[in-house]
Amino acid sequence: MTWTPTAEDDRRFLALAIEQAKASWDEGGVPIGAVLVHDGEVLAAGHNQRVQKDSAILHGETDAIEKAGRLRASVYRESVLYTTLSPCIMCAGTAMLYEIPRIVVGENRTFEMSEALLRERGVIVDVLDDPECVGLMERMIAERPEIWSEDIGVEADELTASAKGSQR
Repeated sequence: MTWTPTAEDDRRFLALAIEQAKASWDEGGVPIGAVLVHDGEVLAAGHNQRVQKDSAILHGETDAIEKAGRLRASVYRESVLYTTLSPCIMCAGTAMLYEIPRIVVGENRTFEMSEALLRERGVIVDVLDDPECVGLMERMIAERPEIWSEDIGVEADELTASAKGSQR
């Protein structure tokens, strides 16, 4: 990677991902946003659109990568993916397929599935533990649990049982 983002860059690009997450929430969707950045320039921004487009796979990360269009492999290999929430296995797989070397995560308190896998494959995963990202997801889980459970591939009652178990 020729560009080395600073902590200020990370915050700035995460803020763009947060804007995307808020747009998804305002549209009735899951508040997860992502931004793909190459050499300090935004290639594309996206957000979860599963509800809006009745899609099984349009998560924030996959939406941003899709919107970036067809790029040379070297561009992906020199890019950074910013996402408001720790990637699911599908989004991690997409990032690994294109060999995106670094993922900056807004938060992983409310959901974490694939960070170990990403790191095992050589991907740098930096978690910023952003309070706004946490708040968006906590609100989602509280107000729209049925949509959240669908988004992560579990039944709503499984999510409820899991939450009750974690409170013990």
